[in-house]
Amino acid sequence: MKVIVVGAGIIGSLIAYRLVQAGAEVTLIDAGLPAHAASGASFGWINASFYADNDHFNLRAAGIEAHRRLAADLESDAVQWPGCLCWEHQGDALESQYKALKDLGYTVDIISEVTFARIEPFAVAPSRALYFPGEGCVDLAALTCEAIASAASGGLRLIMGHAVTGLSDAGGRISGVETVSGRIAADRVVVAAGVATEAILKGVGVALPMLKRPGLMVRSEPLKPLLRHILVSPVQELRQTPQGHLLAPAAASHQSDASESIDQTPDVLADRTMQRVSALIGRDVAWEQVTLAHRPVPHDGLPAVGACGPEGLYVTTMHSGATLAPLVAEMAASEIMQNALGNEQSALLAPYRPARFTD
Repeated sequence: MKVIVVGAGIIGSLIAYRLVQAGAEVTLIDAGLPAHAASGASFGWINASFYADNDHFNLRAAGIEAHRRLAADLESDAVQWPGCLCWEHQGDALESQYKALKDLGYTVDIISEVTFARIEPFAVAPSRALYFPGEGCVDLAALTCEAIASAASGGLRLIMGHAVTGLSDAGGRISGVETVSGRIAADRVVVAAGVATEAILKGVGVALPMLKRPGLMVRSEPLKPLLRHILVSPVQELRQTPQGHLLAPAAASHQSDASESIDQTPDVLADRTMQRVSALIGRDVAWEQVTLAHRPVPHDGLPAVGACGPEGLYVTTMHSGATLAPLVAEMAASEIMQNALGNEQSALLAPYRPARFTD
């Protein structure tokens, strides 16, 4: 089976990796280089503590386990499991968040100011915080490249810097993709093109409306090891990379940020972000780099995964791919290879089929 995967971000690259493992002949196409868009500017927080509803929690919790399987398969160190300290909500709201997650079976504790100061000594301690020991973080650019390298050793072909302009529809069946240079044939096409997904699908009459969700990621100068956990405060999400850089979204509540535009120049927003970071860790920190990415968010804010439109077409787009990409890649590859999902996997994907936008 010849499969074209459109989009070499984390989702498309992992789907290509799993398809090669399953025996498909796969070509991965991107208008830029691997992880050049949203995947290369991700905060990289792997979690199920941020969720829309119970179904979404279940999907994200399964995503955490899929990350562990993938890291073992790739023998990757792109994923770390430092745990998360969260005090985004205060008072009764913190208690409510704790109870809701406990009821869902999530591993969470409430820790005191004294305990916080002991396990995270370089951050200004709140009076109380939630502790999620099972949460992690991922360098999505590194993981993308590792997956591509592994798949390439199994026969994956790459076409980079070459935009897909549309899909070829032959009598109600997808027969390949249209590029800036012409048509490339395939038996199946997977569209994992991030914010470009809507326009690509529209050409074959498939509706998948996307929200505008630009985001800036700010990276500090390299510092000595300071932070042991991912930190989620009322004013800032923050983590430190193994290379010493602090990563901080420019939006205070990055996970739920609904801004449709950037209201200031990147340097001004990076300065403001570093001011918040400096207050959070009690020392002055300078920024080194700020990167804009357009996060791929379907119109209802939830993932879109599955076959849609003409036969042979499969779509995957979502935020956050940092948590969900390994799980989605496993299930998507199985379906694309025409292997039925088990009951549990089918239930996980049922709320997120792209047909909901046209039914």
